[in-house]
Amino acid sequence: MTVLYEDNHIIIVNKSSSEIVQGDKTGDVPLSETVKMYIKEKYHKPGNVFLGVVHRLDRPVSGVVVFARTGKALSRLNEMFRTKDVHKTYWALVKDKPVKSEGTCRDWMIRNEKQNKSYVSREGVNGAKEAILDYKLIGHTDRYHLLEVQLHTGRHHQIRCQLSHMGCPIKGDLKYGSPRSNPDGSICLHARRVEFVHPVSKETISVEAPLPDSPVWKGIQLLQES
Repeated sequence: MTVLYEDNHIIIVNKSSSEIVQGDKTGDVPLSETVKMYIKEKYHKPGNVFLGVVHRLDRPVSGVVVFARTGKALSRLNEMFRTKDVHKTYWALVKDKPVKSEGTCRDWMIRNEKQNKSYVSREGVNGAKEAILDYKLIGHTDRYHLLEVQLHTGRHHQIRCQLSHMGCPIKGDLKYGSPRSNPDGSICLHARRVEFVHPVSKETISVEAPLPDSPVWKGIQLLQES
C-alpha cells in the first residue's frame, strides 16, 4: 500500500493487485484494515480508528482507492459516487487492438452471483442493467494495446465484461477470455486516476496512481496525441 493523498477527512491509496479492499471469505487482511493501522500508528490514535469504504476495486485490479476518515466525508463521498461526481480513469492492457481507436460501449449487463461473473445481455432481460463506458487507444507495448477507460456507470466487472465483449479481453483476465493468466494473479487493469471536489474543503482533488512495478507495464509507449 502506498499513500497518495491524505488530510483530516480523506485518504487515497494505491492498491496492489493482491489486496482486497474489504474483508471477505478468504480471511485475508483487507486494505481497509491496513489503512486503519497506518492511521493509528502515524497519528498515535487510541482505540478504534474510523475509516469509511466508499468504493471498491476487484482483487486482481490495482490502483486508486479513496477512503473517508470522518463520518461527514463518508456521507458526502457516498452521495458523490452515487451522483457520478467522482471521475475515475482506468488503464487496461489488451491483446487485440479495438476496431475503432476510440468509442463508447453501451450494453445491457446481467450479473451471475453464483459464478461471480457478469454477462452482456439484452434490454428487458430480468435483472439486466445498462452499462456505459468510453474508451480510447492511448499507447502500446511490443505485444499489447493500452486503452484508457472512463466509466459512466458502475456495474459489476463492467470494464472487464464490456472490453471482452468487444473483442478486447484484458491481459491476464481468464474469467473474461484472456488465454493466459498473469504470474502474480493480477489482471492488467489499473485505476489510474481519480478526480473530485473535496467533500469538505471544496478544492479540486486529482490523484494519479503509479503503474504496477512489472515489465509489461514498464514497456508502455504512449501515443503522441495522448
